[in-house]
Amino acid sequence: MFSKDESKQIRQEFWTSFGKEYPKKWVLYNTKIKDLSLKFTFTTKKALVSIDVEPYDEIIKEYYYDKLVSLKNILISEYISDIIYDQNYQLDNEKVISRVYVVLDNVSIHNRNTWEKTMQFLSQNMTKLEEFFIEYSDYIKS
Repeated sequence: MFSKDESKQIRQEFWTSFGKEYPKKWVLYNTKIKDLSLKFTFTTKKALVSIDVEPYDEIIKEYYYDKLVSLKNILISEYISDIIYDQNYQLDNEKVISRVYVVLDNVSIHNRNTWEKTMQFLSQNMTKLEEFFIEYSDYIKS
């Protein structure tokens, strides 16, 4: 078990290492669509690459999620075959968002032995998710 400070230091070390290993300017929050972002997540149990829809307005959340659902077959067949759609994904802080994501289980940010595998997973899947997003962003925005 790690203290809060040790855990924070390990997380910083991972993300610094990831940035050095994969020095790319990712789209992430710069989607040009308010309340929609691409995210990396790495916890003590799993890693995720996701498109998160997080508006305060439920109608807007539903609108963007429906747009993503309409592209589901394309995303699965041409980009990431094991993508998961969840309209009501509950975050650890109890907030409910809509999330389209791919997950890598049985990895831990506290276990350096899983870092290389996780970095490859994050990079490969975010690259694919960004390609999809860039290709269809005009449709998603409209």
